[in-house]
Amino acid sequence: MTTVRIEPELSPIVAGMWRIASWNLSVQARVRWIEQALELGVTSFDHADIYGDYGAEALFGEALRAAPALRSRMQLVTKCGIRLRSAQRPYRVSHYDTSAGYIRAQVEQSLRQLHAERLELVLIHRPDYLMDAAALAGTFAALTREGKVAHWGVSNHSSSQFALLHGHHPLATNQIELSPLCLDALDDGTLDQAQRLGLRPMAWSPLAGGRLITDGGEQAVRVRAEMEAIAARLGIGLATLAFAWVLRHPSRPYPITGTGRIEGVREAVAALDVRLDAEDWYAIWTASKGHSVP
Repeated sequence: MTTVRIEPELSPIVAGMWRIASWNLSVQARVRWIEQALELGVTSFDHADIYGDYGAEALFGEALRAAPALRSRMQLVTKCGIRLRSAQRPYRVSHYDTSAGYIRAQVEQSLRQLHAERLELVLIHRPDYLMDAAALAGTFAALTREGKVAHWGVSNHSSSQFALLHGHHPLATNQIELSPLCLDALDDGTLDQAQRLGLRPMAWSPLAGGRLITDGGEQAVRVRAEMEAIAARLGIGLATLAFAWVLRHPSRPYPITGTGRIEGVREAVAALDVRLDAEDWYAIWTASKGHSVP
């Protein structure tokens, strides 16, 4: 009997495209950026339909249209399910939508904007309180049969929300926030569930949206001081240490970058060669919590 693989094969570090619109790169500069990321072994690119005020996917897609040979060297990840109120989408209120018509429309829009025939992984961006799990699973199955989506997952879902949908259709991952400044996933059951199911989570904002480097708040200052001492001893940068801290978790997360600097991507990739011992990992945890382990 053939076993169906429900996990996509992603690169150990994933490039996040949330801010691509603010990078202000020409089409050729975007092509070169993608080429450099691929050269570093970063072959997975994380998108969402709403990024860049609904424009980020198209910017990436312009690069793929200019250099179509790049497509076969990468995995495309995107997210949908948020109707974000904007000038382009004048909804009365921002809301979630996991209805069959909306998910299908957004997947097909992503395919057009990314100039792709198939998406390797599509995630439901946020938990929809009005989600009909059985109906959504049917949408997943239909789009998979049509060859438009290879794998499905969720983002920012609790362990019970993940279990509800996973019970109707196999999910590949839960993309959650995890960084030395955001420890919730260590205690809320999502990473426990990932280990139990053997499904690797994706971790967004390993640098806490840059706060780890620049924030002047009490928690960030404590964590930065501890991490700078450890980084100096290990001979690595602070950003590399942050990615190594995320990678150290036994659920084997895929950390997602958020930078348009190729050097920043290189710093993240360097974390793959760092193995923190338990004391260093817990020293960072302690600094973040502001107290020792119970």
